Amino acid sequence: MVDTQPIQGKVFAIGYQNLSTWSVAAQFTVSWNWNEETIKPLTTVLDIRKEGALDKLTPDSMVKLLTIHFDGSIEVRDPVRINDIKGKLFRVYADDVVFSKIDIRNGAIGLAPDNIKNMCVTLEFPAYSVDTQKASPKYVKLLFQTNIFKQLLNSMISGASGRKRIQPSQLEALKVPIPALRIQQKIVAYWDKKQKKIANAIAAKRELTAELNKFMINKTYKYQLLKSSKLFSANFAQASQWDVKAGRAAVFKEANPDFIRLGDYTEECVIKIKPWEFPDKKWPIYGVNNKDGVFLSSNQGTKQFNAAYKKIEKNWFFHNPTRANVGSLGIVPEVPKDAITSPEYKVWKLTDGFDPQFMDLLLQTEYFLTLVSFHRVGGVKQRMYYENFAEIRIPLIDKDVQQKYIKRKINYEHQLSVAINSLAECRKNIENLILGTLSVEEL
Repeated sequence: MVDTQPIQGKVFAIGYQNLSTWSVAAQFTVSWNWNEETIKPLTTVLDIRKEGALDKLTPDSMVKLLTIHFDGSIEVRDPVRINDIKGKLFRVYADDVVFSKIDIRNGAIGLAPDNIKNMCVTLEFPAYSVDTQKASPKYVKLLFQTNIFKQLLNSMISGASGRKRIQPSQLEALKVPIPALRIQQKIVAYWDKKQKKIANAIAAKRELTAELNKFMINKTYKYQLLKSSKLFSANFAQASQWDVKAGRAAVFKEANPDFIRLGDYTEECVIKIKPWEFPDKKWPIYGVNNKDGVFLSSNQGTKQFNAAYKKIEKNWFFHNPTRANVGSLGIVPEVPKDAITSPEYKVWKLTDGFDPQFMDLLLQTEYFLTLVSFHRVGGVKQRMYYENFAEIRIPLIDKDVQQKYIKRKINYEHQLSVAINSLAECRKNIENLILGTLSVEEL
């Protein structure tokens, strides 16, 4: 059996010569359920990148630095000139392992993406090539995201509180299971199969959103012209303020006089909750972004509040005033009765004309986000308050048409939910496969 538990007692003895780092957490050990030949230091499959950015590029060359998230995903930042970056840069290539010295213990370790030229990292983000004759890069990534691997990493951290780092030499020395390639590939294929089901469900939902987007455009007079034309004339009396975006909104309104005003079919929700009136309570706080829509952000104790929050209910909507134009708005799902959100967000509900599920889909279209961009106000940091949202004009859609879109939306969301639950079970199995307590033949 595998012993993955750290020493539990508050008092224990250990020989000084057996210590690598002086901390209680450092005494954590893993007994992998593999034969000895399979357990190898990571340095046997990883080779650190030492190629400097200036070895082949010039100081004026544009490079792309990387952002590593806690789930192991890596994003490419906007191009920057080498001369504009302080410190030495190192080249990174597709499927290289990259990690953050500070945040690797939280999962900030992953694989560099494909088809990106001139990727680079600073000294704080060591990069390694993977010996593909011995290891699959995808298997290595799965290994890095297991709970047991993260526990091992946390047992090695050093440095002052808040700035604890793991050095490359520490990572390279870690002994982990490196089974035969065929076994690694089976584990990867098992994971990829589950991931593909999620990707398919997301793609189907996006196609439906794109279809609705096209439908709305076809019902709108001069949409493409109003969206992007650099030259147009607007009636000043129709504009809420005198700037280009307000001018576009005014022309849009004149060009489509039969469209309804959203404020006539919605109502702002401003029920304030004062958490301090309910001591010793945990409050479910919901946020919104352009990836997940409305989501549970945290559970916060009463003592942590310094302002009243807003009540939310199922099938209400809310948006982030500063980021609504990039999709930070959505429908409230099934939530507890005491669910609340930030007082900065704008909360509203439908009163007539539209089914909440249809409106949720409509909010995700490029068409609607374009209208949001027309109605934002302010200078550098533009916002869309409820008053601005209420002035958006859209066509009133037949109920039967709405239901056709809703039926397909619900179907795709069910497929996605099933796929996500299946992936969660898969993640547990991956953990056991890497620990060695589950065989690939048992899948």
